[in-house]
Amino acid sequence: MPSSVLLEVPALADFNKAWAELTDWLSRLDREIKSQRVKVGDLDDINDMIIKQKAILQDLEQRRPQLDELITAAQNLKNKTSNQEARTIITDRIEKIQNQWDEVHGYLQNRRQQLQEMLKDSTQWLEAKREAEQVLEQAKAKLESWKEISYTVEALKKQNTELKQFSKELRQWQINVDVANDLALKLLRDYSADDTRKVQLMTDSVNASWAAINKRVCEREAALESALRMLQQFYLDLEKFLAWLTEAETTANVLQDATHKEKTLEDAKMVRDLMKQWQELQAEIDAHTDVFHNLDENGQKILRSLEGSEDATLLQRRLDNMNLRWSELRKKSLNIRSHLEASTDQWKRLHLSLQELLAWLQLKEDELKQQAPIGGDLPTVQKQNDIHRTFKRELKTKEPVIRSALETVRIFLAEQPVEALEKVCPEPRDLSPEERAHNVTKLLQRQADEVRTEWDKLNLQSADWQKKIDDALERLQGLQEAMDELDLKLRQAEAFKGSWQPVGDLLIDSLQDHLEKVKVYRAELVPLKEKVHHVNELAHRFTPPDLQLSQYNLSCVEDLNTRWKVLQVAVDERIKQLHEAHRDFGPTSQHFLTTSVQGPWERAISPNKVPYYINHETQTTCWDHPKMTELYQSLADLNNVRFSAYRTAMKLRRLQKALCLDLLSLSAACDALDQHNLKQNDQPMDILQIINCLTTIYDRLEQEHNNLVNVPLCVDMCLNWLLNVYDTGRTGRIRVLSFKTGVVSLCKAHLEDKYRYLFKQVASSTGFCDQRRLGLLLHDSIQIPRQLGEVASFGGSNIEPSVRSCFQFANNKPEIEAALFLDWMRLEPQSMVWLPVLHRVAAAETAKHQAKCNICKECPIIGFRYRSLKHFNYDICQSCFFSGRVAKGHKMHYPMVEYCTPTTSGEDVRDFAKVLKNKFRTKRYFAKHPRMGYLPVQTVLEGDNMETPVTLINFWPVDSAPASSPQLSHDDTHSRIEHYASRLAEMENTNGSYLNDSISPNESIDDEHLLIQHYCQSLNQESPLSQPRSPAQILISLESEERGELERILADLEEENRNLQAEYERLKQQHEHKGLSPLPSPPEMLPVSPQSPRDAELIAEAKLLRQHKGRLEARMQILEDHNKQLESQLHRLRQLLEQPQADAKVNGTTLSSPSTSLQRSGSSQPMLLRVVGSQTSETMGEDELLSPPQDTSTGLEEVMEQLNNSFPSSRGHNVGSLFHMADDLGRAMETLVTVMTDDKVLE
Repeated sequence: MPSSVLLEVPALADFNKAWAELTDWLSRLDREIKSQRVKVGDLDDINDMIIKQKAILQDLEQRRPQLDELITAAQNLKNKTSNQEARTIITDRIEKIQNQWDEVHGYLQNRRQQLQEMLKDSTQWLEAKREAEQVLEQAKAKLESWKEISYTVEALKKQNTELKQFSKELRQWQINVDVANDLALKLLRDYSADDTRKVQLMTDSVNASWAAINKRVCEREAALESALRMLQQFYLDLEKFLAWLTEAETTANVLQDATHKEKTLEDAKMVRDLMKQWQELQAEIDAHTDVFHNLDENGQKILRSLEGSEDATLLQRRLDNMNLRWSELRKKSLNIRSHLEASTDQWKRLHLSLQELLAWLQLKEDELKQQAPIGGDLPTVQKQNDIHRTFKRELKTKEPVIRSALETVRIFLAEQPVEALEKVCPEPRDLSPEERAHNVTKLLQRQADEVRTEWDKLNLQSADWQKKIDDALERLQGLQEAMDELDLKLRQAEAFKGSWQPVGDLLIDSLQDHLEKVKVYRAELVPLKEKVHHVNELAHRFTPPDLQLSQYNLSCVEDLNTRWKVLQVAVDERIKQLHEAHRDFGPTSQHFLTTSVQGPWERAISPNKVPYYINHETQTTCWDHPKMTELYQSLADLNNVRFSAYRTAMKLRRLQKALCLDLLSLSAACDALDQHNLKQNDQPMDILQIINCLTTIYDRLEQEHNNLVNVPLCVDMCLNWLLNVYDTGRTGRIRVLSFKTGVVSLCKAHLEDKYRYLFKQVASSTGFCDQRRLGLLLHDSIQIPRQLGEVASFGGSNIEPSVRSCFQFANNKPEIEAALFLDWMRLEPQSMVWLPVLHRVAAAETAKHQAKCNICKECPIIGFRYRSLKHFNYDICQSCFFSGRVAKGHKMHYPMVEYCTPTTSGEDVRDFAKVLKNKFRTKRYFAKHPRMGYLPVQTVLEGDNMETPVTLINFWPVDSAPASSPQLSHDDTHSRIEHYASRLAEMENTNGSYLNDSISPNESIDDEHLLIQHYCQSLNQESPLSQPRSPAQILISLESEERGELERILADLEEENRNLQAEYERLKQQHEHKGLSPLPSPPEMLPVSPQSPRDAELIAEAKLLRQHKGRLEARMQILEDHNKQLESQLHRLRQLLEQPQADAKVNGTTLSSPSTSLQRSGSSQPMLLRVVGSQTSETMGEDELLSPPQDTSTGLEEVMEQLNNSFPSSRGHNVGSLFHMADDLGRAMETLVTVMTDDKVLE
């Protein structure tokens, strides 16, 4: 806004400030509410957000009056100013803030409605998801109950029927899953701005489980159909195969018979035809090998299903017959071949056959070696297992051929004679027939042995390889299952981690909840650690010599370990961030209390958690809250209340309201204390415990009185007050009993309920309390007025006399019960009288009395009403009474009665009777029959027998010291002399030596207040150890401290006298040096005659010298009088100081307490001295110092008059008077020296 407009319309500055504050608050609120995200599908989170939105909306509504006031102020400004620019600016700003308000309010309303709908939709989705999960569990249970497929028609039909029924149920259950999916899609679509990861994750999980179930059902259905087809086809295929087997057997028999005919082998053409027919037969046999194996496997499956039945026996018989016939057929085929090949060169064919077998065995051995090594992953090993199964099948197929060949060689070698061998081995011819036969036999035998050895070796290698494959499969399956399980758990954990919001986006109130959730989550990860170790252990078992894991598996294991480490780091980092955020911004951080102060103030925290406050403008720090400082300053206007009990109570009432403790009921306070388990009263509480308990208290008060309680401000202010009362050293700890005493004393409750509660806190389990425990309670209670500087009026900080008084009231029992304590408290003991007065002050605040104040004429009287019991129809309001004002004819010592509520007719009649009775009583009666308003408490300061002064608690008043007296230094001798003088004067009064009664009652009261001021300041500035406790100590203190001070004053005065004499001699010599005659004194007026200018100057100078001489002589006379009077006073003081200590007591009566002596002092000297000081200061005015010389002499005469008044001839030998005289002597001498010095400056 332009400065010219601000200068023209000054009120705009306040409007701009209020507008800026409200706009900033709305902007912060808008950012806050728009940054809040809720977890869709989490009912607790949604409900919490609804509660927060409601609280924010209530806060907004609470500030509605502020907006209305701003609009009203803007309208008033527009009406008052004619500046068009200013009017335009005001209009624009009001429109802007109204639009901003409406936008925030509308967003909150819409958001609240959206959250309600989200809650409803989420509830429906969770219910649908629960139903879907139930059907999923039923489906999974059904799948688990499935038995292995039975290969019988009845069983297959039954299983197929069950599967169809289950499929029908799945179609019905599909509706539940679809409903859950539809609701989830609605949540994902409608609330995409919020956190929908939970909904997405749960929906994906349900759909994945449902898809897996459907896949299992489809696979089961296909398997049942395949089994049924196989079962139906099996017997057809079996019959067909058996029919073919019959034909093949017939063909084999025909060929076998043909080959065994005589001379068949000699006919080469016949042999070729038979060989061709055998090859055709062998081809058919090879073509039906797979059919045979399939029938055999399927037959075995059917046998397992038919186990124990007659069909199983029949089928087993048929399968055994088929296997037998198949084996015989293959043997016949081999025999036919062997027989056909048994020609003249048969050994060559055997040799070639063995060589072929050896080559085949070598090929298979190489093939087996190529299958090594074992694969490092499950798919590879499963593939190797399938390959090796085929390999073993080939071995099984080749086994009859090898067996037949070996058998043929054996038979050939056994049947052929040596001649035949010689015939078939014609070469070389140089060998003998026996050698040639031996060589053929050796060759065939060696090859047969090699075939047999290689065959056995290959079978052993195959079995060993199969064992390795089976072992690898088992171990890899275990590893794969462990990795899959770990991967699933990690994905679930990562999904939860993925749902974490940035710590900076979290609400401060939710930090602790998030921290607890993450800690629970970390505890849930502990079993996951064991799974990681298990996977690593399984992976480490695969050593390179035995089995090397594949790169894929190694990568998977490494990836799992990496994900686990990342998850651990993420959890630790999350907990660290939440801890830091909770430390910096959480409830224990006191962060929410930073809003209790406004700029330029800043709230800071010391290492022991004690708050302090920084003013950035003045660059200073202080312990007290700025508002607390303002409150203490505002209490100063109550210092004009002249009665300490009421002054203290009114200060406490204002403090109680500022802390909002007047809204706190005792039951609510007890609930908060119990909630925080504050039962050990001797235990210390730290700052955080205090803040937490106060926060609980004020949160409840805010709910009940949301327009009256500012929680951060109240918590901070109450904490500040408690520390000021019970922890002035700011150690950061107070006792639980102290906390309870402070809070309960100022809460809203019946007075006796407070007494009962406080007594219960210090009583034992049996309900009794001893002196030590009562002392603890009274000590904590007296700290409350002590903090306000009012403790002197309540017996001081020493609570021993109060404890002694209570137990004397209880007949010196070792322990007291609650009833006795209540009876004693009802007497309102001096140390606790401020508490019932506080209750009466609170009760009188709204009281309206239909009476008229006889002093200020207020009608009706609001607050306390004081009715005289000496005069009829005489009432005083609390303002006049507290200020000490009285009407003509009424004395302050007259009896009065106090009312804090409107009077009844019965009370009016009673008071009338009392007034009538008092009309016939004299002053001496009231002096001899003082009525005490509270229970007097003996003090250990002066002795055992102490009279406590009367104070107006129930009936009439006695003055006590105002707290606003000027502060006197500890070394101020005059104030200390006055204090001790008043104490000695009290001794004289007790002995019957009273002062004259020429002073009016008002003057006496003022005199008493002056003494109380000095006494209270002396108490505040001196330690208890330095306080005199007896008249002897007073005299010793005087001798050691004051005598030297008085002697120094006299020495200074004598030195000043000598200086004045030296000045006088110097002026006299100067006058004689100029040759002038001495001038008479007092100066004479010379006639004026016409002379030369030189003569006129001489005459004027002579006149001035005569005047100066007269003043010097007057000063010398004053100094001589002072010296004489001071010597006389010192002589009398020394006589008193040299008296023995035994003379200090008069008539066996001990001294009263400081408060007693001060309040009873009737000496007229303090008022008189105060008047003298006032006159002196008036005499020394600047105008009179600059007046002509004759005026100065007049001032000296006034000083002399004051000195004469200071030493009346009628004064008796009063020790107190001596000290007052010494005080006035010092003041008068200071005034005299000032006058003389100023005269010298003028000259």
